[in-house]
Amino acid sequence: MPRKLDADSQIGRRLKLRDLHLFFTVSQSRSMAKAATLLGISQPAVSEVVGDLEHTLGVRLFDRSSRGVEPTKYGLALLKRGRAAFDELKQGVRDIEFLSDPAVGEVAVGYRESIAITILPQLIERFSEKYPRVVIQANGVLPDRPGFKYPGLYDRTCDLVFGRKRPPSLADDAAEELNEEVLFDDPMVIVAGAQSQWAHRRKIDLADLIDAPWILSQPNTATYEYVAAAFRARGLDVPATSLVTYSNDLRAKMSARGRFITAVPRSVLHRDGEGYELKILPVDVPMRPWPVVIFTLKNRTLSPVVERFIECAREVVKSMAAGTKARKRC
Repeated sequence: MPRKLDADSQIGRRLKLRDLHLFFTVSQSRSMAKAATLLGISQPAVSEVVGDLEHTLGVRLFDRSSRGVEPTKYGLALLKRGRAAFDELKQGVRDIEFLSDPAVGEVAVGYRESIAITILPQLIERFSEKYPRVVIQANGVLPDRPGFKYPGLYDRTCDLVFGRKRPPSLADDAAEELNEEVLFDDPMVIVAGAQSQWAHRRKIDLADLIDAPWILSQPNTATYEYVAAAFRARGLDVPATSLVTYSNDLRAKMSARGRFITAVPRSVLHRDGEGYELKILPVDVPMRPWPVVIFTLKNRTLSPVVERFIECAREVVKSMAAGTKARKRC
């Protein structure tokens, strides 16, 4: 019967990594003599270490015979668990090597679609120029909907997620476990195609748009709630929706064709220098802040390469702001 061990007093002090390494070598070679040769020590030294391990654990780890040694059921159990422990240690060493050189490695980035058509292309391009040996894994995350739980962070498949700060009415408890760094404010605006019937009007009353063909996302999302709140504040019914989609890109493209009206983040109108043929309509509605945010998981240490990626995001935002100011001066 194996002797019950006190983990702190027995295992922590008496089971040494070098002894376990010797045990693995004996198990693989099926011979103490061969293990001694491989380890560059004497056979009696190998036998002594194995004997000490068996004494500490209170079980026989090997069956001895003239043909060599075979692990017992106890030896096989130690072999299975010990290999897992050593593998974790090896992974830890690799992590240390990675952390010591932030110019190499991998960044797993989650992003919302509206970020993908605005800041993300510039960020990836700039970061890749600085750190060409770093691999970026970019993973689209699910849209802003009821019960949105920041996928990719909790299962640790993403180091960070680019998203938007949810309105208080749509906030959930998941945010309490996240760090939030606001990059820039990106308010919602009401837009139509630059050649539409609405584009050349100097002022538009919200009531004029109630029967227009609207493109919105589903109820209980930030875009829908922004438009609905504006109409309700005027005592108006929420307009009927002609097309329902989460996609900012599709809303912008369809509206640019001239028939539809929609609401999009203001940055969508200046996506990476390309833009859409859209015009912000002169409608008197509140400019509700809608910040672009970097979400990270609390109590999780970020690697240096991830920190460099976040710093690069800050630089891109600063350059975007500087470009906007320059255009205004012109």
